[in-house]
Amino acid sequence: MLDNDLEQALALQGGITAFVRAFGLHQPDHTPCGTPVPTSEAHAIGELDRDGPLTQSVLGERLRLEKSTVSRLVSQLTARGWVQRVARGGDARLVWLELTSDGRRAAGELAVARAARFADLLRSIPAAQRPAVIAALTTLVEAANGQPTAAAHR
Repeated sequence: MLDNDLEQALALQGGITAFVRAFGLHQPDHTPCGTPVPTSEAHAIGELDRDGPLTQSVLGERLRLEKSTVSRLVSQLTARGWVQRVARGGDARLVWLELTSDGRRAAGELAVARAARFADLLRSIPAAQRPAVIAALTTLVEAANGQPTAAAHR
């Protein structure tokens, strides 16, 4: 049984590595959809665009990044003119991050490019296999998050 588990673990590792490379996730200077924006910046402005102003700590939790990494990321986004820091609620210690109009425009452009890339990818998967692919990805994300999955109990 252990040999089979090891073989499957190595097959999973190889499959994920191949996907990361084929999709372009390992290239830090642009998104997989080809936009010349680092993936971390694209994720950050996507979160801010979807849910409005967030604190730096909440943004870090969502992106699963360390505090110092988020600080550098926010500085980069601020330098681009995409994010501004604002005080809210009368607490000067609590700083909120919100998109500027340029940031909203960039987030919108990235969303369009991302949707097109995923539509192309989806069209490459036979229609009958699409639900299984999506279910497998959901299971993989749950397992990576440490959540028990129904498949693990079979």
